[in-house]
Amino acid sequence: MSPISLLSVLTEDLLVRVYTRLGSDSDRKTWRIVCKDFLRVDLVSRRSLRILRFEFLQCLLFKYTNLDSLDLSVCPRIEDGAISLLLSRPEWLNWTRCLTRLTLSRATGLGHSGLELLFRACPRLEAVDVSYCWGYGDMEASAISCAKGLRELRMDKCLGVTDVGLARIAVGCGKLERLSLKWCMEISDLGVDLLCKKCLDLKSLDVSYLKLTSESLRSIASLPKLEVLAMSGCPFVDDVGLQFLENRCPLLQVIDVSRCEFLTSSSLQSVARGHNGLLQLNAGYCLLGLPATVLHCLKDLKNLNTIRIDGARVSDSIFEIISSNCKSLVEIGLSKCVGVTDMGIMQLVSGCVDLKIVNLTCCRSITDAAISALAKSCWKLVCLKLESCDKVTEKSLNQLGSCCLGLEEIDLTDCSGVDDKGLKYLSGCSELLCLKLGLCTNISDKGLAYIAFNCTRISELDLYRCTGIGDDGLAALTNGCKKLMKLNLSYCNGVTDRGMQYIGHLKELSDLEMRGLINITSVGLTAVAAGCKRLAELDLKHCEKIDDSGFWALAYYSRNMRQINMSYCAVSDVGLCMVMGNLTRLQDAKLVHLSKVTVKGFELALRACSVRIRKLKLNSRLRLVLSSETLETLHARGCMFSWD
Repeated sequence: MSPISLLSVLTEDLLVRVYTRLGSDSDRKTWRIVCKDFLRVDLVSRRSLRILRFEFLQCLLFKYTNLDSLDLSVCPRIEDGAISLLLSRPEWLNWTRCLTRLTLSRATGLGHSGLELLFRACPRLEAVDVSYCWGYGDMEASAISCAKGLRELRMDKCLGVTDVGLARIAVGCGKLERLSLKWCMEISDLGVDLLCKKCLDLKSLDVSYLKLTSESLRSIASLPKLEVLAMSGCPFVDDVGLQFLENRCPLLQVIDVSRCEFLTSSSLQSVARGHNGLLQLNAGYCLLGLPATVLHCLKDLKNLNTIRIDGARVSDSIFEIISSNCKSLVEIGLSKCVGVTDMGIMQLVSGCVDLKIVNLTCCRSITDAAISALAKSCWKLVCLKLESCDKVTEKSLNQLGSCCLGLEEIDLTDCSGVDDKGLKYLSGCSELLCLKLGLCTNISDKGLAYIAFNCTRISELDLYRCTGIGDDGLAALTNGCKKLMKLNLSYCNGVTDRGMQYIGHLKELSDLEMRGLINITSVGLTAVAAGCKRLAELDLKHCEKIDDSGFWALAYYSRNMRQINMSYCAVSDVGLCMVMGNLTRLQDAKLVHLSKVTVKGFELALRACSVRIRKLKLNSRLRLVLSSETLETLHARGCMFSWD
């Protein structure tokens, strides 16, 4: 009996149950191509869809009619006309009836008319993301207000939105529960005040990097259901503002006041005193010191699980207080803190044994004694950041590899004491997903082979300036770590085209940095382009031996490319035009010091990509010689320029 006939005895209900167990996109893709029955199950069961190519948008939305989540963030060519076409015929509207979540991050081609059409056509819409649509202003905000049932809105870096636009959203979307306004620089106290009067159901609010004063906190303090408040980098907020929260917002659980330079420990003391249910406190880079009076308030925060005091001046006694009072702590941020010692860390972990995330970046006094104590006490550790802790050696990695078997992320950047033997010990952490070894010049292919053999789940690996790494190490890596998605090989000058051919076997690779690889030619780039079809971000800066033939291969194979740095490469007019014209998903390109490209070549390349490109970095001299028509067309279509 054939496999298909065996499968035919399964009911559609059973097939749907099997389908729901598929965890990855690649598994679902394989499922779809097995047979028509499997394809039909995929069409009716799929609830979320991320459109990767604009040309397939209409076809996919016509087929998938039960979607509740749609992501158009990587469709740079989508514009108002495309939305109008999608909504022009009644039989094409089925996909809108169930949609509750819509992601339009960086979809800067859409304007207010397209947004309004879209939001009016989706009556059940509850969550919208228009973050990094930097050209959006009050008219787009007005269009968003048409989504009357909206409960979650993210509009980070919508630079043109003012208090007027925010007022329209506040009036139109009175059910809002979560709102992020990060980097919306034109919003002031006036807009925040109206928002807090109209949207009383707000549970989460992010006003980071806004030019707000303490008056905004007076308004925010009136929100009865607020649970999460992020106000990182607000330069005009002082202690008076934060004290408005002391006996208000009774449900507050998370507060982020990092980089608010005018806040002192007294205001944090008032917040801690007034909110016994606080779970997370981020006060990084806003405190010069932590007096004991503040930390003694922690004794009332029995459920506090996260505290970040990056950049503060600390002492051993402070860690003793934290250890005694914060028994539920799972995360602590001590990056660039002055006064962190081995004794302090030992005192900390003696009481906080449930720690899972520890950031000790640039705590240069830390030695193996502290890391060994951490590993032995906190065996649930998941993430450990030790960048620039240059006194850490193989002894620490031995303890981590023996005790912290669930470790998923470790940053050892610029830890000069890390060597091959240390990596052998660390490879005992077989659950590792992210490993950063940048500037670890004492490791070689031998150490990388230990990691590749035992840590097969790694998806992100940073080998920046690891000069001891060569082709043999990459051979071991690609043989063991087949799930690798992000890889940094910049300035690993021992790598040649042979190593690039090994990299070409990494089918899941989406982000590759190979800056300054002086021995790589077009042969190596061709192998990567042909093998890594999911490649979306590529940095080739200073790969000066790569010429047009390599870029032709890139233009032919890498159709998913969204971001590229070609600066200082040997590409000519023809190669640049091929890349800019054929890579239809390209949004961000750095094209500095391309000595073989003429002004005419730049003109042709920029015209070829003018519909979709969103960010360009060029030599400043080109600003004077490129035609004003080309520059104006790009700017009108939403392209941001950076001039070197």
